[in-house]
Amino acid sequence: MAAGAQTDWNGPSRRRVPRFRMDAAVDLTVLRSGIPDKLPGRSVNVCERGVGAIVAGELLAGESVGVELQLPPLTEPLRTRATVRYHDRLRCGLEFMALSAEQRASIRDWAKEAKATAEGTSVAASLNTVEKKANEPRSRTEAVGGAQSSKTPKHNRHAMWWLIGAVVLLSAVAVWWWRWNRAWQELEGGLKDSEAASIERPRAQVPAEMMQKLLVHRVEPVYPPEARKDRIEGTIALNIVVGRDGSVVSMRALNGPDVLARAAMDALRWWKFEPYRVNGEPVTVESTVAVEFKR
Repeated sequence: MAAGAQTDWNGPSRRRVPRFRMDAAVDLTVLRSGIPDKLPGRSVNVCERGVGAIVAGELLAGESVGVELQLPPLTEPLRTRATVRYHDRLRCGLEFMALSAEQRASIRDWAKEAKATAEGTSVAASLNTVEKKANEPRSRTEAVGGAQSSKTPKHNRHAMWWLIGAVVLLSAVAVWWWRWNRAWQELEGGLKDSEAASIERPRAQVPAEMMQKLLVHRVEPVYPPEARKDRIEGTIALNIVVGRDGSVVSMRALNGPDVLARAAMDALRWWKFEPYRVNGEPVTVESTVAVEFKR
């Protein structure tokens, strides 16, 4: 932050950059009520962060101003924007807002060529400070780069351990999923085998007419809406196996569209027959039934 001359301070400078005495023209432009107001003045001191000046006009702390500072012997003034940090009896301190690297270099070059004196130091000390400041960005970059390179291996180790952990976790999940899927398949296979084993082989082939006489409970099939809409009609023949208790234990459509065959089987599974008997004993039999679909 720029500041005005502090004549009551005799100790070492606490600023990060040197502040040089300079008496040169400085013009400030302030935008007030949409109208630019130009205030002339003279610089008191300057540094890479700001400028102290005496200005012929009132400024408010926090106000943003345009700055044109003449650095002798340069012909073109230094132009930038600054923020008013303080103002007291025409004396103000301005902090540069967006000073480019070239503009900072211009201030250092001016101080070196003009042998400007930093406030509170000798000319030789001022020049040494300027040269040190000119080399500081590279040294600081190297220091930061060194710090980053020292931290890089540790960061890489953490990333490597995270990657290993993720691979192990994914592998465990994959193994668990394979085992679960295999166990489920075995369970389904066992259920199918037990269901197939529970169906006895038919002992007799019974004609359809005889099975109709043994029918004691019939559920009418639901005509599928899509078949009705498309005007699909027909008679579905099904091969069925009837258990010893008279229930339909298996069935298979022999003809017709799938939409009608599914509807016929959905109804047929609820049909009930009187047990077919051989020598007085109920047995499992095979037969054929027909279900008609007509609009």
